[in-house]
Amino acid sequence: MSLIPFPRRSPAGAARLPAPEPLAPRVLVGMPHLALGGLSETWLLKECGHRHWFLLAQAAGEGVPDFRDADGAPVYAAFCGASIARGRLDLVAENDTLAFASSLARISATQFASRHVVTLGEETVAEVELVSVFVKRLEPGRNRQVARVRPQGLPPLGPGAVSRTSALAAALRGGRWDTHMGFARDGARETARLLINPCPSQDFNGAHFLYFAAFQAFADRAEWEWLGLPPATVTLARDILYFGNIEPGERLSACLLGHAREGRETRHWLRLEREDGARLADIFTRRRAP
Repeated sequence: MSLIPFPRRSPAGAARLPAPEPLAPRVLVGMPHLALGGLSETWLLKECGHRHWFLLAQAAGEGVPDFRDADGAPVYAAFCGASIARGRLDLVAENDTLAFASSLARISATQFASRHVVTLGEETVAEVELVSVFVKRLEPGRNRQVARVRPQGLPPLGPGAVSRTSALAAALRGGRWDTHMGFARDGARETARLLINPCPSQDFNGAHFLYFAAFQAFADRAEWEWLGLPPATVTLARDILYFGNIEPGERLSACLLGHAREGRETRHWLRLEREDGARLADIFTRRRAP
């Protein structure tokens, strides 16, 4: 199945205003960007996901991302992995200016990885890596049934292109891993479970998929329910490996498979599952209390 970028369609009679710069290198921080304790991790993932999508459009020589297959059906960049490293979200406050340095690489026939280094002055706030694969729905409106699409019109695989996040996702998907973030694959023990009912207006995106940044929010809600960490606890590192999606109206469970505390730092391994037990995501997190 080939994939081609289609020109953006404008409603009849709509005014054609100059498009804003989607990849502006600097962001002035206000309340939409903040959470208790510093920069909002949910906003950060959404912003990097937005940049990833526009980097794909740029790589295809288009001004905006509107990818479709040869039949004109929409095709989406579904994330299969997201990683945050060197997190210092607590450094960020209102009226600060963040700088984004973003890049994109093709890492396989169907996968692309973007890297986003976010800085505040001379300090690194976070390094974010996102890995996506192009998919299309096999049935209109069904999120469980998607197929990978091999993209055309995008740069070929470069020599030596690698992605830690993609390799980790493949290892977890195939059970080919021993330890990660201090947790052993054979040591998984479910010690807590929380039923979550995602809200369509809050947790699903404009393509009607459960939004990739909502998975992180579910993990934080489960952590708050189970562990009772101080309110201003912030993320130092997080790896989210995505394996599936759900339909609006379906519920999911958060399962705690591993947990450790060392002074002010807390580590945990959490799995999100559909109600039928299918794995949706594995989330490994390292957080620090104030």
